Amino acid sequence: MSDEPESVSASRGVTPDSLLHTGGSDNPSAEDLVLASGRDLTPKNLQWAERRLAREGRSAIDKTLP
Repeated sequence: MSDEPESVSASRGVTPDSLLHTGGSDNPSAEDLVLASGRDLTPKNLQWAERRLAREGRSAIDKTLP
């Protein structure tokens, strides 16, 4: 185990904890869901994502991402 804290300075190439976030407090867009699912941004896929978000809310993206 290292004596260094979990978060080391940005000069060492590690993102400081204050800049890390999960995004759990924001509302995903249809574009977010399409991209998270690995699909292309097409009108058809955006409509699919809008329907899924309307039906499932934030959990739609939570179910898509590992």
